[in-house]
Amino acid sequence: MAARSRDRGQVAVEFVGMVPLILLLVAAVWECVLIGYAFSLAGNAADEAARVGAVHGEAACGAAARRHIGDAWAVQVSCGSAGDIYKATVSLHVPVLFPGLDIGVPITGEGGSSQEKEGE
Repeated sequence: MAARSRDRGQVAVEFVGMVPLILLLVAAVWECVLIGYAFSLAGNAADEAARVGAVHGEAACGAAARRHIGDAWAVQVSCGSAGDIYKATVSLHVPVLFPGLDIGVPITGEGGSSQEKEGE
């Protein structure tokens, strides 16, 4: 019985010691999810912007890219023709724990679409 009384509270002490490590692991996994989401978001926005820009021009291209990305993300869009292909490049910054707080590392998505004329 004496050995048993010395071990009382041991699980609580171990749990308190592990909580910071568990929280750090959760934060690291969440950051990886945000980075993956940023890659997906940038690529999709660039594809959509290139499709719209191929028909309607550069102003519509930038608006289409921003429409597919939330206001919390810092976004830079560049659009233009390259021969018969209309290209769009969307750049987002890697967020730290939530969009809006970034470290300045860009994630770039590129999209292209064949040139079209409205009405064809």
